[in-house]
Amino acid sequence: MIDNVKPKEATSIINSLIGGVVPKMGVQHITVGRTEEINAVILALEDVKNGHSMVKFWIGDFGSGKSFMLHLLNTVALKQKFVVANADFTPDNRLYSNDGKGVALYSAIMDNVAIQTKPEGGALPTLLEKWIEQVISKTADANSLSLIEIRQEQYLRLIGDSIMKTINELTDVGGFDFGMVVFKYYEGYIKDDEHLRRNALKWLKGEYRTKTEARQDLGVREIINDLNYYDMLKNFCKLFVNMGYSGFMVNLDEAINLYKISTAVVREKNYEKILTIYNDCFQGKVTNLFFNFAGTKEVLENERRGLFSYSALKTRLITNKFETAEIRDFAQPVIRLLPLNHNEIFVLLKKLKAIFDFNYKTEISISNEEIHQFMEELFNKPGASEFLTPREVIRDFLNILNIIRQNPGVDKSRLFGDIEISDERPSEFSLDDIEEL
Repeated sequence: MIDNVKPKEATSIINSLIGGVVPKMGVQHITVGRTEEINAVILALEDVKNGHSMVKFWIGDFGSGKSFMLHLLNTVALKQKFVVANADFTPDNRLYSNDGKGVALYSAIMDNVAIQTKPEGGALPTLLEKWIEQVISKTADANSLSLIEIRQEQYLRLIGDSIMKTINELTDVGGFDFGMVVFKYYEGYIKDDEHLRRNALKWLKGEYRTKTEARQDLGVREIINDLNYYDMLKNFCKLFVNMGYSGFMVNLDEAINLYKISTAVVREKNYEKILTIYNDCFQGKVTNLFFNFAGTKEVLENERRGLFSYSALKTRLITNKFETAEIRDFAQPVIRLLPLNHNEIFVLLKKLKAIFDFNYKTEISISNEEIHQFMEELFNKPGASEFLTPREVIRDFLNILNIIRQNPGVDKSRLFGDIEISDERPSEFSLDDIEEL
């Protein structure tokens, strides 16, 4: 039932799903009913590899699997040798801001940079050192020096010149300071100056708040801020591709937090930033960049607060009028995540039971017929059709498996009968009633 699941993945899957969140690793082992979506993403990744850029909006009801889908995209992209990063929109992380909330989103993205050998994130230092090693190797070849000899401090400036030359060729905006900071990182790398390396990394992650502090620590004139962080993301994308990666995928979840911005002007500025990213990607102004946004139907279609309230986005994100529930178009920017059907949920629960047994080194006594009984009890409860989400089904099932594991003689039918359906949807869907500032 399960193949190649590692113990660490199994533990992550079970603990995360019981906690009501998407596991950071192993999601491919519990993927059900998303074959067409994944195939469409694989085709899109091929386009991005070839120098195009892409934006996708993953739209679904609360608990329908949007966050799961983004984590699955991570897994697929990492296998295609992409650098990936996940971040959530929050009240303090936005695309547009003049009080640090934009650069806070950038910092969250850079904190979560991942590669195949570091899928859990935190891969930025690894990437920088890999790129610096490539520069060292090329510079040593060009100057007929050995790899040991060129690391001596007397050749520091030679490597610095190579770093600056390569960065200037790659970047359009902010290249000088970007190059200077990468050189400072290299200097700390060669001199084993951990403090200098930390400061360089702090600058690259957008964590300096004043130019004065950055100038004192690193000798640079600018810092990454709300106005220029997007240019820096594009610079990093070019750097990753220069290193040999296929591209840079950025996944942004919880778009409801843009919808919730009470001030109409600020909300529109955030939507304007989405429009800028969209136009840059589809007009060929950037290459090898893939943005994914996840949100609810309300976030997309609400004419007062949603993306459709910004007319330039509405015209671009309107659904293909020829699409139906049976005839899908996965090439369009907006992909709607339809609920899993009962057969798919049954397959998912069987997979989870197998992973649960593997994780706890046990064999829970629950048959296929009893899984069907659990589903019948659940889906026939009052409110199930309106409020029941895959997240709640999974959590209830795993909670029952935990009870059976620790109490082998328990009456399973009674457990199934005790299940209650509750409305887990957040209260923000009533925001249309809030008077805007």
